[in-house]
Amino acid sequence: MEQEIHIAGVVVYAQPAYLESIKSCIAAVPGAEIHADSGGKLVVTLETESTKRTLDIMDAMRALPGVIDVVLVYQHAEPLSELAIPLTVLDQEVSP
Repeated sequence: MEQEIHIAGVVVYAQPAYLESIKSCIAAVPGAEIHADSGGKLVVTLETESTKRTLDIMDAMRALPGVIDVVLVYQHAEPLSELAIPLTVLDQEVSP
């Protein structure tokens, strides 16, 4: 079976008193990146190899002290080989 890449966008709702600890834990997860922090709401992307791995990370984040909830807002999956195909943007080829 061909290897896949899964990209997910999640929102982490957290108690502000725990925010720095939560951010530190999320930053330690390979493939996780925090893009925004509004003092109790974090926008995070996850890049994983499977839906199961994405859900496992979400469950682990949900279990952190101070986390109220973790909500999936977007998920995309495709074969990893598709990332090697050049894109055409406005009739110009763009290499990966």
